[in-house]
Parts: sequence; structure tokens; C-alpha cells
Amino acid sequence: MATKTSLLSSALGDYRKSGDELLFFCPFCQHHKKKLSVNLKTNNYKCWVCDERGRNVRRLLKTRLSYSQLYEWDKINNVVDLTQLDSNIFDEEQAVVEEIIELPPEFVSLANKNVPLSARFALKYLYDRGFKKEDVVMWKAGCCLTGEYKNRIIIPSFSENGDVNYFIARSYTNDFPKYMNPKVSKDIVFNELYLDWNEDITIVEGVFDAMKAVNAIPLLGSTLNQQSNLFRKIVQYDPKVYIALDPDAEKKASTLIQNLVGYDIELYKIDVSGYDDVGTMPKHVFLNRKERAEPIGEDWVLEHSLLAI
Repeated sequence: MATKTSLLSSALGDYRKSGDELLFFCPFCQHHKKKLSVNLKTNNYKCWVCDERGRNVRRLLKTRLSYSQLYEWDKINNVVDLTQLDSNIFDEEQAVVEEIIELPPEFVSLANKNVPLSARFALKYLYDRGFKKEDVVMWKAGCCLTGEYKNRIIIPSFSENGDVNYFIARSYTNDFPKYMNPKVSKDIVFNELYLDWNEDITIVEGVFDAMKAVNAIPLLGSTLNQQSNLFRKIVQYDPKVYIALDPDAEKKASTLIQNLVGYDIELYKIDVSGYDDVGTMPKHVFLNRKERAEPIGEDWVLEHSLLAI
């Protein structure tokens, strides 16, 4: 019969015991000594060399054990299959089919080596907001100099298949309205083509926030309900999730957190205080605050629920 230690050994190799902890070779940094500590009492793990860590040992195992072995692990730990908690969120008939759209015909890329002189004001707007050329290239940013989206920065979203499924059009000359986006569904995972579900993700409010963060997904002003495509993907891939919403979106953040905690997602909350949003933060400040992010669990949810009464 499988045990926790035998399943850990199957996934991580031999170990040595040190008090309540089991020490393994770290699969992340490949250090030559056994520096990955796994504590089965607290369900935490940490590498003392590369600082890879987590609050759910299962996340160490999910890509290193067979389905049957992972089932044994869940059975030992009395874990319910997360996909069965609400079968509706994985009902393919309920899933929204993403629309494929075209970028505006007047779109001018700002990611090219030679940017037209007439587009330099758009590029300057991004640089003034603290973005660098590599950010512009990574996000395939552009602008429109004429047409319906004249004088607007265009940030396209690419589906996992590489199709354009949305774009943000933000004025860089203070035109009204500030944003003029396409009239298609926002129920997408913005820029999923470039998202790595095997790494931790950060949920932010808008696209310019996501450009300051790493492996980030903007909510586009909407809430993260349990029937959304983004929520389905988070439960399916089970990454660590960092929440970094605007300071004035605490109610939205609280609802989002409660929904994710219900599916045992490992959550952290990033402090955004002192700034209007992540997009106004220098990138090094954001990364520093991410390192110090507050872990969130059921106790956090209960405490903040009581404070709201």
C-alpha cells in the first residue's frame, strides 16, 4: 500500500530525515545536496538554495506522479477531486467559444525596430509610464494614427492558438473616452499564448498592470466568477496565484479570493498600497512586494469576512 513517503520518493527520489522534515534533491535548482525540505505535518515545502517554496506538497507531485499515484496521494490526504466540486465549471457545453477578431486596419506596430516618426508620441507615452522597449516588444504593442481608434495605444490579446481575441485601445492624448475597446466578450484569458501555466500567475486589474507584472492576467475590469474561462483554467492547471488588484477594489478582491480558496488554490495577496495600481509601480517595487506577499487561506477569508460585518 502506498504511503506519503513512498509517493514522495517516487516523485523526488531518495531522501534523508531531519526532525519533522524530509530532505530531497531539489528538482528546480538541481543543487548537489539535499536542500529541498518537505514537511508533511504542515504540508509546506521549501528549497534552502533557490527558495522555491509552497504551502501544498501536492503541487510538487502533480507533474511528477502518474494519475493513479496522484489519486493515491489524494486518497491518503482525504482530498476531494477538485474537478468534482462543481462539475459545471468543466461542462464543455457551458464553455464560451472565444471570438476571433482583427486588429484595426490602421494599426501601426511599436515593436518594430524602425517606428514611424508620427508614432513616436505613442511610444513616448509608454516610456513615460515606465515601460521599456522589451515590454513593448513582448506585448506586441502598437497604435493607431487615424481611423476609429486614432491616437490610441493598442495592446492585442492572443488566444492559446495564436488568434487575436481582444485588444485594449487606450488614448495617449487624453481623448474621451479613455478606453475604446472592441464590442466582443471579455470572457477570455488575455494573452494566453504567452502565459506559462506551469509558473505562478498574477491576477491584476488592467493590461498596463499586467505589463508591469510577470506572467500576469488582467481581469479587464470584470469579476472572476466561477463560470468564466479564466476561473476554469486556474482550477484546471492549479498554479500559485498572486492577487494584485487596485487598492479601491477590495470587495472584488475579497470575492475573488473566496471563490479560489474554495478550490484549494494556493493564494497570495500583494500589497498595492501607496500606488493607484500596479501599472504606476516601478517594476522593481512590484517584484519586491511580490516576494513579501501575504499567504491567503481559509483563516484569512474568515478574518476579513468578520471585519466586513
